[in-house]
Amino acid sequence: MTNEVLETIKRRRSIRSFKEEQIKDEELQAIIEAGRYAPSAMNQQCWHFTVVQNKEILEMLNARAKKAAAEIDNEHIQQMAKNENFNIFYGAPTVVIISGDEAALLIDADCAAAAQNMLLAAESVGLGSCWVNFVVFAFQGDESLRLKQQLGIPEGFRPFYSVVLGYKKVERTNVPAKKETVVNYVK
Repeated sequence: MTNEVLETIKRRRSIRSFKEEQIKDEELQAIIEAGRYAPSAMNQQCWHFTVVQNKEILEMLNARAKKAAAEIDNEHIQQMAKNENFNIFYGAPTVVIISGDEAALLIDADCAAAAQNMLLAAESVGLGSCWVNFVVFAFQGDESLRLKQQLGIPEGFRPFYSVVLGYKKVERTNVPAKKETVVNYVK
């Protein structure tokens, strides 16, 4: 059995190389709409999407996240953070920060569902995308509240994820092997 949605799911890959050209507003709106239509616990819809297309702000978020991540007690994260050539957004011109109301029920799962909808919508309109959690490091420390205010993230909301969006520099066609032993059926 196959259909357009299943084919989009199978075709989607994490893209980490983008053209500088900004995405079109109608593409962005379709992706945001897909996020808004994600399922949420008890239909609370307690998420907030912050779209950042300002290059200076993206550079600031990259620098802040890397500075904070360099202090994390994880060698792999530290190595990434200390790599001068590493950009947490992979040079994407658009980043959607997905935040959730900390008082909501299962908000991390709700935000994850919204992120997945956005990733699939991006693929369906021909854009590259990647789910990036590294951005959360930018919101650690004393300046977190001020940064959230600067970005218009509502009070009581916490950034969970980000989705980077842009036109693909290269098409990825390789399909990583999928584990066969992850399903069992009880009938």
